[in-house]
Amino acid sequence: MSSAGRSSTGRSGRGTGRSGKPRFGFGLIGPRRDRHSVPLEQLGALSLPVGDDGMVIGVDAGGRPAVLGINRPTPYDVTLIGGLWTAQVMALRAAATGARVAVETGRAPVWTTLAQAAGGGQPCITLHDVGRVPPQGASAGSPVVVVRDCGMRPPRGRVVSGPWQSVVTLLPYLSPVAPRLLEKSSLVGVQRVSPDEAAQLGRIMGLPSAESEALSTLADGVTLWCTPGDRQFVMTQATEAETGLLGNARRMD
Repeated sequence: MSSAGRSSTGRSGRGTGRSGKPRFGFGLIGPRRDRHSVPLEQLGALSLPVGDDGMVIGVDAGGRPAVLGINRPTPYDVTLIGGLWTAQVMALRAAATGARVAVETGRAPVWTTLAQAAGGGQPCITLHDVGRVPPQGASAGSPVVVVRDCGMRPPRGRVVSGPWQSVVTLLPYLSPVAPRLLEKSSLVGVQRVSPDEAAQLGRIMGLPSAESEALSTLADGVTLWCTPGDRQFVMTQATEAETGLLGNARRMD
C-alpha cells in the first residue's frame, strides 16, 4: 500500500493553479480533503484480508490460505514427490496467475484434456515430449512454469530454471535421483509415501521424527511443503471446475 504523493507548491501558491486555472502539463487542482489518520495505538487494528503473492495451493492446519510464490525473478526449482492430480492442479493454478505452462511428459494423453480446457482456448498450457521443450522466452510480463512429468528417473532437462522461469519436477515415488533433486530445490513437496521412504526422506531432509512418520499416513490431497527455513502441511482443496476436470484428490494415478 503506497502513501499519497505530496504535491510541490511554490511560495504564495504561485504556479500552483489554486485559482482554478489549468496548470501547464498538470491540469486542474483536484478536491482537497482532510488526511485520513488514526492514533498510533490503533494501528494494530488495521488489517487487510490479503495473503502472500502467488498461487493458493490449499489451506494450512488452521484453515488459512497457503500460497506458493511460483513466479520469481530468480531461478526457482520445485520437486514434488506425489501424485499427478496435485501436479495438474498446480499447473492449472499457475496458468491462472498468468504464467505460461510447458509440460514435459512421456504420457501426453493424461495431460491432453487439461491442456485443451485451460485458458479458454488460448494455448497457456503446452505439451512437449521428454527432452523436446523449446526455449520459452520467459520474462516479467510473461513468466513460465515448466512441469517435468518424466517418471522415476527424469533426465537432465534442456530447459532449466531461470529468471521468471520455474521448474516443477514430479516424482511418483522416492527414486535414486531424488537426493540430487531435493538438494537443488528451493521448495520440496512430499505426499503419502511408504514407511521406508518416509524414513529415508526424514534423514535426507532433516525432518523431526513426528513429521517423517506422518508422511506414510497422509490423506489424499495433503502435502508437506518444505523450504530451507519452513515446513507446512497443506490440504489442497479443488474448486468445482477443477473437480469436474481432474476428479477428486488422489495420491495414486
